[in-house]
Amino acid sequence: MSHAAATQTDEQQGTAPSKGATSKLPLRSFLGYAAGDAGNNLAFNMVSTFLLLYYTDVVGIPAGYAAPIFLIVRIWDGIGDVIVGRWVDKTTSRWGKFRPWILWSCLPLMLCSVWVFTLPEVDSLTMKLFWAYLSYGVMMMFYSMVNIPYGSLASAMTQVPVERAKLATFRTVGSQVAVMLIAVVVSPLVERFSSENLYKEKVAALGGEDRATDAQLSAAKAAAAHDATTGLQGSLTTITAIFVVLGVALYVFTFLTAKERVTRPADDQIGLKQAVSVLAKNKALIWLSVGSVVVLTSHVCLQTMSIYFARDVMGNAGLFSILTIIQTASIFVAAPFIGRAVARFGKRFVYLSGAVSFMIGGLIVFLCPPSMPWLACVAFFFLGLGIGLLNTLMWAMEADTVEYGEWKTARRTEGTTYAVFSFVRKLGQAFGGAAAAGLIGLTGYVGGAAVQSDHAVMGIRLTAGILPAALCLIAFFVMLRYPLTDSLFSRIVEENETRKQQKLAMVDGRAVAPEQSASENEK
Repeated sequence: MSHAAATQTDEQQGTAPSKGATSKLPLRSFLGYAAGDAGNNLAFNMVSTFLLLYYTDVVGIPAGYAAPIFLIVRIWDGIGDVIVGRWVDKTTSRWGKFRPWILWSCLPLMLCSVWVFTLPEVDSLTMKLFWAYLSYGVMMMFYSMVNIPYGSLASAMTQVPVERAKLATFRTVGSQVAVMLIAVVVSPLVERFSSENLYKEKVAALGGEDRATDAQLSAAKAAAAHDATTGLQGSLTTITAIFVVLGVALYVFTFLTAKERVTRPADDQIGLKQAVSVLAKNKALIWLSVGSVVVLTSHVCLQTMSIYFARDVMGNAGLFSILTIIQTASIFVAAPFIGRAVARFGKRFVYLSGAVSFMIGGLIVFLCPPSMPWLACVAFFFLGLGIGLLNTLMWAMEADTVEYGEWKTARRTEGTTYAVFSFVRKLGQAFGGAAAAGLIGLTGYVGGAAVQSDHAVMGIRLTAGILPAALCLIAFFVMLRYPLTDSLFSRIVEENETRKQQKLAMVDGRAVAPEQSASENEK
């Protein structure tokens, strides 16, 4: 077969010749990969940031009943990740393993993101919970069908560590652009349709509390609660409907530009038992997963409580958009330097630096008084820097664990590896969402109340500040055990390529001399 014909065949199978996996990626590939996580976060970040608020303040589900929703659905979602990962690993098409899943699952995902914020009006708490569980569970299954293949793409696009770090950086930037867009669009509406603000407006129209009767004040509270519910419901429905169009466009761009370039072994189709064996031998994936469970619990606690912190602790829901912009800006400031820092200090060191930054931000959030909004801005700068470093390095390290697993077992399982990693991340998201809802419920938060009690405010402080910082400290010590250094990774990639060449040589009847094993340096 001619070189041109071989190249054409590789492209039809969704892979490029081996040299494509070690060459620099074009800018459009980075932009396409960033667009994919922007699409992910139009759905996922809306849920992580505002779904608890929607349940407590619009649907009327008490925080204590909402906590199990996040726990159960996200654990179910993690199981769905593993199932989808196995499906993905068995997929072959002219577009590769991963991109077809993104293309065909993105529209159902974005439509479900509208559904979760448009639950039917029912009086029964049982029916409210039924619709909440059903809509959220279906949405997260479709999210797995998009996110698992999307996340697996990085390890299939390149094997160059610096290029993978760039992909992870672009992914983080893409996600944060979506986060900032959501904050800028949604938080003013949360401020506008706050029960407290609407109540103040109605009392002012009555001439003040001193001139209004008790009956008028009671009527004003009831009217404010009703207007807040209907106003926020209508706004969320409209915004998520617009995000359907934008999200699908971003996913299609990812499909068209983020091509798979890494050549896989011809016998990489493996059964479930073999896949479990591959993962059990992957120490790098195991330690990264343990650390990620803790980090995601910490991150989701903060993410869920940020709007409560701005509105109920600092007394200004509009501050949420400012804090989110500052948090995102810190990531953009750091992004150009992450690749250089990784090249000089290694992925693990930069990851641990992110954990320290996040802990500092969490402590400031807990201590920040309402009279010092500038200090809250400082806190969210450190939090954003920490989140940016942790998430960026987390994804780059996950892609590296694919090579580690292939080196240990001679089997390459991007989909299953990413699915397991995503599963443990979903556990962290489940624990974080449930902890946030449970703790504010235990400390007396009342959905829709014009004023929260001191105990409820302290609960928000603890959940948004101390708990995330403490969890990140645990993750710091866990990741000290992560075994995959950058120097070992380079040797692993070389040895994996040598194995592939040996297999090809055996087919052609040629002999290739084996190189020194990287395992000699794995101590």
